[in-house]
Amino acid sequence: MNKKELINQGKVKSVFTTDNDSEVIIEFRDDMTAGDGERKEVMNNKGAYNAVISAKIFKVLEENGIATQFIDLPQPNVMIAKKLEMIPIEVIVRNIATGSLVRKYPIANGTRLEPPIVQMDFKADEYHDPMLNDSIIKALGIATQEEIDTLTQKALKINEILTKFFADAGIILVDYKVEFGKDTEGNIVLGDEISPDGCRLWDSETLEMLDKELFRKGKDDEVMDAYIEVYNRILTDDEKVI
Repeated sequence: MNKKELINQGKVKSVFTTDNDSEVIIEFRDDMTAGDGERKEVMNNKGAYNAVISAKIFKVLEENGIATQFIDLPQPNVMIAKKLEMIPIEVIVRNIATGSLVRKYPIANGTRLEPPIVQMDFKADEYHDPMLNDSIIKALGIATQEEIDTLTQKALKINEILTKFFADAGIILVDYKVEFGKDTEGNIVLGDEISPDGCRLWDSETLEMLDKELFRKGKDDEVMDAYIEVYNRILTDDEKVI
């Protein structure tokens, strides 16, 4: 399948039209960014590792009843996906308190959150992705109450599946963000990616970070080792393509 027209170029991915109007090609680039894109580096094969990890996770979710936009991975850094009208909401699920949550609220770092916190942020760099509530979402016309409830239910189901999936690989799923879109029939479908770029992942025994937080903390030389460690733990030898 050939790329045709560039639809969108985000901070780390490029999306292209194809000869099939219902599908897109998502190219995972080697860019690494932080601080709304203010800091940027290029890391060898980072895009490929994220794409393969995302593809594996999407397959696991599909097997457990979560519809995703994933179709195929013809190259390690190239994903063929269903075309979606993306909803401009980042849905964040937090299992353990850390990061911005402990900076903004009187919750001790490392506190296990039961039940998990579901947070929704407005996906808009120019506004620095502010937190939303149901009333603001509806005032902006982003989603109806029924759709908000669907996003919450799907995010919690994903959390249930992935918490166990990562635990089986010796990894704690601390928190993560997901994005959803609507397909041609109006169904809400999981899109974008789920990778160490958008998850906090800690080693179950050492609590060492295995995600983008290393880059945020300036530990650039440790980032790719962490991503590769996640890749090696969650994929079988037959699934490894890098």
